[in-house]
Amino acid sequence: MRNTLDAILAKKKMISERIDALSWTAAQESLPRMGYARLGSILKQEECERSKSLYAKPELFRKRIEMERFRFGKGQYQYFQYPLPGLVAELRVALFRHLVKLANDWMAALCLPETYPDSLGGFLQRCHSVGQTQPTPLLLRYRAGDFNCLHQDIYGELAFPFQVVCCLSRPGDEFTGGEFLLVEQRPRAQSIGHALRLEQGEAIVIATRYKPVKGLNGYYRGNVRHGVSPILSGERFSLGIIFHDAS
Repeated sequence: MRNTLDAILAKKKMISERIDALSWTAAQESLPRMGYARLGSILKQEECERSKSLYAKPELFRKRIEMERFRFGKGQYQYFQYPLPGLVAELRVALFRHLVKLANDWMAALCLPETYPDSLGGFLQRCHSVGQTQPTPLLLRYRAGDFNCLHQDIYGELAFPFQVVCCLSRPGDEFTGGEFLLVEQRPRAQSIGHALRLEQGEAIVIATRYKPVKGLNGYYRGNVRHGVSPILSGERFSLGIIFHDAS
């Protein structure tokens, strides 16, 4: 039993250290400019495969969404229930720790009153105090012909400015198509679009709903939406790490 516990704790430490070693300075420069930042590989192949296998375990999830039913696109995703799987919980805590300072900087630049506590636990307590108690990390599954319409993941009064998406499948091998899409809407100008191919285990951090854009009279909000282009063949899984809970 002791050896098993030591192995679990060592693996968690390795994941947290992996997150700490990412190029966060580059990410902090890219996010205000592009609305996203590529974090590089955060999960190993074995971790990706194990995460994909969770999709077939309904007891881990609180809700399954058929996207076509709600005109969200085509495909399927499931929201985890508490307690989250260890890997998902560890990623959520470690990623939040590196993003929270930039989140507060964005609120200050936009002259918004919201500030975020240093820890994910403190932020979730705030979410729960306003009735947002349902976990939002999710697994998404796309098959040939599936896609995800441009959208924002807002579930209540409180929302964290960033979220992270990690591709769990191998592009070109397990699936083709399925590029990650991000579109920035600009006032009185045409939108800017990005199409990004993510490798297995690679993560991207994106603006949840807007980013600060420098104007003549200070900063304004540049709205950002994201989605996934149609899958041409195969099957694509991804893990979404959303930090605010849902009502």
